[in-house]
Amino acid sequence: MAESKPEAMEQDPRKPISLIILGMAGAGKTSFTRQLSRKVVEGSRPYIINLDPACREVPYPANIDIRDTVNYKEVMKQYGLGPNGGIVTALNLFSTKFGQVVDLIEKAGQKHKYCIIDTPGQIEVFTWSASGTIITEALAASCPTVIVYVMDTVRSVSPVTFMSNMLYACSILYKARLPFIVVMNKTDVVDNSYAVEWMRDFEAFQEALDAEGDA
Repeated sequence: MAESKPEAMEQDPRKPISLIILGMAGAGKTSFTRQLSRKVVEGSRPYIINLDPACREVPYPANIDIRDTVNYKEVMKQYGLGPNGGIVTALNLFSTKFGQVVDLIEKAGQKHKYCIIDTPGQIEVFTWSASGTIITEALAASCPTVIVYVMDTVRSVSPVTFMSNMLYACSILYKARLPFIVVMNKTDVVDNSYAVEWMRDFEAFQEALDAEGDA
């Protein structure tokens, strides 16, 4: 008898691959999203979603923008919240209707191979919030989903900062349990060879750590 593959293993080619862009504040998530938005794959550019309600403007053509649905400043005023609380609440409100967003993403798969989701600057308001979990799980249940963790190579030249980034990335990996890619950003400013060496050779990382401690 021929072995058949489980239905769960079969992937609908019409559904786009969703890329959730995460990273520390200032790592360059939005700039990275802008660069990806310019790429043409199979005759079309990616389908772009902005989930940062607090940004003034986005440097890419967003197909879906949370700011069109939720007024961040009104949320802060109405609920008496600070900046981070306003972002979390805005995401909570948006996530209640995220099923409709998923429907639009699935339809977009007819023209777009990739769907890119740009998240808020403060990583914790998405990664560790209920709304972030709802959005991530809804995407993963509907479409092939990948977490893209953007690392700032300029800041990470410090071994302590580098390890903090890696530990944070690992915590997200184990929480989301999805395919995970670390993107080293700003390599035009600082070459990323040091980070690759530290990942492959712990002794080299230990030497850099010891040298920083001596300084």
